Amino acid sequence: MHTAERLDGRALIYIGIALITWSSAYAAIAYALASFTPGEVALARLVIGSLCFALLMWVKRTPMPRRSDWLQLAVLGVIGLTVYHMCLNYAETRIASGTAAILISLVPAATTTLSAFWIGERISARRALGLGVALVGVVLVVLASGKEVTFQPMAALVLVSVIACAIFFVGQKPLFARNDVIGVTAFGFFAGTLGTVPFGLGLPHALAAAPWSHIAALLWLGIAPTFVGYLAWNAALRRASVSQVSSFIYFSPPIAVLIGWVWLGEQPGWLTLIGGAITVGGVALANARSTARPVAPAVAAAAGKEACEP
Repeated sequence: MHTAERLDGRALIYIGIALITWSSAYAAIAYALASFTPGEVALARLVIGSLCFALLMWVKRTPMPRRSDWLQLAVLGVIGLTVYHMCLNYAETRIASGTAAILISLVPAATTTLSAFWIGERISARRALGLGVALVGVVLVVLASGKEVTFQPMAALVLVSVIACAIFFVGQKPLFARNDVIGVTAFGFFAGTLGTVPFGLGLPHALAAAPWSHIAALLWLGIAPTFVGYLAWNAALRRASVSQVSSFIYFSPPIAVLIGWVWLGEQPGWLTLIGGAITVGGVALANARSTARPVAPAVAAAAGKEACEP
């Protein structure tokens, strides 16, 4: 891929918005599962998100993506939204939260590998090393936070979510070059929402019986992590490479710890802080710009001469 992509300030803001909203999703899902099935939670948040996207498209008069991209977007929506959320929601009812946090942290590595094979993104040794260092930091954060980690067969659902997420991120990237980001994101959500309908048919009855606090959790899931989070993430993907943007997913566990510290007073230990520092260092290493080698004067002059020739 030879596109002018760079991780600028605006992309970093978009990534920050996405990560902060996504980090709040895990607690909201766990809270909502007290009154709703995993399928109902997935359907509710995607319906709310889709309604927000439909309203945004109407207000901004955003055009739909090209018809030639509809099939690809529909498949990506089902894989990246229906499959991802269904597997992750069911996994949260069966496996330890620490296990899920560690496994879902494999998303950057899976996305980076897939982007190299699918869309030809060049992955340097420095970026690969940085991703590995950041993963070590995430594991330290999860283990030091006291979350239970037990690997069991149901953990395979999280690995399915990881693969689905990577396919979704990488598959959308080429479509941003010829379509509006809002239109691409919205179309994927429309398809993903339809895919969850068979798994959430009991949602109306569950809504009638659920307390308002659990319904509020669904509203938060649909508006913040789903609508705002995915829109911000795709806006960042349009500006920078998939491997660069996805590397910041490693910040999710440290952000969750920070939220718990500020909001709930759960003070992290030294090992958690060290793991967070390692994570930050790994992501910084993965996104560090390589220093360009100086060009010899004779070579530069020759290149300039060729550029001027008709």
